[in-house]
Amino acid sequence: MNNQPALSKSLKVYQIVFLGLAWMTPMIFFTVYGVAYDAAGGQMVLAYLIAFLAIFFTAYSYSRMVKAYPIAGSAYTYTKKAIHPRLGFLVGWALLLDYIFSPIIAILTFGIFMHTEFPSIPVYVWVIVMNIILALVNIVGIKSVARISGISVVVQILFISLFCLFIIKDIATGQASSSTLFSLHPFLASDIPFTTIFSGAALICFCFLGFDAVTTMAEETIQPEKTIPKAIFLIVCIAAVMYIAISYFTQIAYPGFTFTNPDNAAYTLVKLVGGNLLSSLFITVLIIATFTQGVSSVTSVTRFLYALGRESVLPQKVFSYIHPTFKTPVVNILLVTAFSFLGMFIDLNTAVTFVSFGALTAFTFVNVSVIAHFYIKLKKRSFTETILYLIFPLIGAAFIGWLLTLLNKDTLLIGFAWLTVGFLYLFVKSRLSAPFVKRDHSKVTVPEK
Repeated sequence: MNNQPALSKSLKVYQIVFLGLAWMTPMIFFTVYGVAYDAAGGQMVLAYLIAFLAIFFTAYSYSRMVKAYPIAGSAYTYTKKAIHPRLGFLVGWALLLDYIFSPIIAILTFGIFMHTEFPSIPVYVWVIVMNIILALVNIVGIKSVARISGISVVVQILFISLFCLFIIKDIATGQASSSTLFSLHPFLASDIPFTTIFSGAALICFCFLGFDAVTTMAEETIQPEKTIPKAIFLIVCIAAVMYIAISYFTQIAYPGFTFTNPDNAAYTLVKLVGGNLLSSLFITVLIIATFTQGVSSVTSVTRFLYALGRESVLPQKVFSYIHPTFKTPVVNILLVTAFSFLGMFIDLNTAVTFVSFGALTAFTFVNVSVIAHFYIKLKKRSFTETILYLIFPLIGAAFIGWLLTLLNKDTLLIGFAWLTVGFLYLFVKSRLSAPFVKRDHSKVTVPEK
């Protein structure tokens, strides 16, 4: 009998939604505003709409696969079981880029803005402090993470609502360029090439990352087959409404808005909208948001590593260890914390590059996995099933795959280099040991805490 401690089932729909939104961080709209604005040629509304459509079909595919395999592992598990274990490994290896660099993005953003508030303290000091706090919070347990995430998400949504109200006030009082709240201009591409807008959408997909991460917590969720799919769609739709609303109001109110530095463009915009009071509040909320994003992203990557360890893809004794008291993967948390100290040596753009490639690659194969599992293996081919299990995932795969090709050449080169390393690891491992997939965990019973 296996007496090894297991993950504790305790999460409900609202907790999963808060975790996903916290990982996604609604305030990410502001942190990438300048870069996204440049990439999309200023057509933020259209870029976010396109990104939402691409993500929506992929979210649907995730909701189907988590019902089929309600276990930790995300795209790795789905591709491995629906298509082939070795392809699943490579997809998981790509996804690992997304997950292990996401905490670094949060840590770096936190450090940058704390340094803005306290210039005498270097960024690297905040990186160290943030890392230690993230480790402690995650070790204590998933319930503490969910509570912190809920508070943060509420604060972020309140700030975004306040920001939009300030813009509406400017429009109503004639201080903005537009005198009406309703305009079709943000939905028209004008003279901006669609290729530019789609390139912006490829980058903006980064702002939706979070809905997929919650699938890694399937084994800590009550009735994951029902809970996770509901949460996925709620997360994506809530995020889309917020992002598109902010883009719409800023685009009609300040169409001539310009900035010199993309990194702090959002701060300039917020100051334009609400002056010093709103800009000070903005910094405070952004610091809270990046902290909770870090907490949630560490939670996701450690559960993903747990899944890889349990499948013996990574050393099992290390990565599948669960602490008997806290019921959390403590070793994984400590390893991720150690890796995240890279935040002292790399820049934000590099981290985002890794995350974008990993996420879009994984999204593509999750869509393909739906076709392989339901349409091909289970032969669900009625008219309705053909739409659900062939047409929808094909649209998602094509859309995401195309956006992947629109990433810059350096990103693609780095991504394929990472995949090459993964292929070599897989080749050596298969030569030196038995097949890396030792057990089938498609049906896993996890005792409650």
